[in-house]
Amino acid sequence: MEIIFVETKYIKKMNNYTYTFETSRSAKEIFELLLTIKKWWSGIHNETITGNSLQLNDEFSFSAGGGMHFSKQKLVELIPDTKIVWLVTESNLSFLDNPTEWENTKLVFNIFEKGGKTHVQFSHVGLNQQIECYEGCSTAWTQYLHNLKNKLNSI
Repeated sequence: MEIIFVETKYIKKMNNYTYTFETSRSAKEIFELLLTIKKWWSGIHNETITGNSLQLNDEFSFSAGGGMHFSKQKLVELIPDTKIVWLVTESNLSFLDNPTEWENTKLVFNIFEKGGKTHVQFSHVGLNQQIECYEGCSTAWTQYLHNLKNKLNSI
């Protein structure tokens, strides 16, 4: 048997940004709120959201920070009350050396019941510590998702 040692720091750098929380709200309530992008991905950086995200292949654009962030997302997977996946088809993050870092990344919500609570897990697949945007983008995601959690727990 061969034993291979992998440095923990390297594994950590490969991880995608993930944020998980629990709420007493039903999976259906959470799912419906998440599909209405303007209700949760706003209120922090002067966001503008146009387009739709209710059905497969719907597309919406997100811009924030006075034009510093622009991205376009397409709804590519939808499992009622369980999973939502958007593919980032365009990005222009003007504050980065590579403003297209988000292109072909995925925004994934998984919703599941556990221990009498509904758990919401968000992952930005492709947003990892190896890319320039990780620090700033993960901080912004944490703000938006913390607000989402608070909104769900106060409804």
